[in-house]
Amino acid sequence: MAKKDPRVDAYITKAQPFAQPVLKHLRKLVHQACPEIQETIKWGMPSFEYKGPFCGYASFKQHCTFGFWKTALLKDPKGVLEAREEAMGSLGRITGMKDLPSDKVILGFLKQAKELNDKGVKLPPRKKTTETAVPKMPSYFKRALDANKKAAAQFEKFPPGQKKEYILWLTEAKTEETRERRLETAIEWISEGKIRNWKYVK
Repeated sequence: MAKKDPRVDAYITKAQPFAQPVLKHLRKLVHQACPEIQETIKWGMPSFEYKGPFCGYASFKQHCTFGFWKTALLKDPKGVLEAREEAMGSLGRITGMKDLPSDKVILGFLKQAKELNDKGVKLPPRKKTTETAVPKMPSYFKRALDANKKAAAQFEKFPPGQKKEYILWLTEAKTEETRERRLETAIEWISEGKIRNWKYVK
C-alpha cells in the first residue's frame, strides 16, 4: 500500500482549485510507477524520493510545476522535457490537466527515473566556471533589464564578476516566487548602481 505523507495532502488542499486535480493525478502516477516511493516536504514543496531524490512538484497562484531530479539523463526523443526558462520543473507552466502529457508519456519518464536510481546513476558534476566567467543571462532577466533602460545601462557597466553575482542569485532561487522577488529587487538595486552585495561593502 502506498505510503502517503499527510503534509502532502495538506499542500494539495491549500493549492488553487485549478491545481488540485493536477497534483492529485501526478501523485497517483508517481505511486503507480514506483510503489516504493517515499513522500516528504522539502523547501516547502512536496518531494518524492526513491533511493535518493526522484521528483517533486509545486503549486503557485496561476500555475503549477512538476520536475524530475535527473531530467538531464532522461531519454526524451519527442522533446517533452525540453528545458523551459519560464518555470522551474521539467514540464513548464501547468495551468490545468490539459497541459499535461499523456499518462503513458509521464509513466515512461517515471520508469526511466526509477531505473536510474536503481542503478545508482548520478548527475554529472556541474562545470566549474572561472571567477569572472559570466553565465548565460536568463530570458526573464533580459526582459526585465530591457524594460528599464537605466538598469540596463548600469548592468552593462558592471565588471564580469558583478554581473555573475546577480545572475547566479536569480538562477539559484529555489522557488519561482523567490525568483520573482529577487528579480524585482535586482532591477531596483542595479538602477541605483548597486552591486549584488553592496550592503557588505565598507
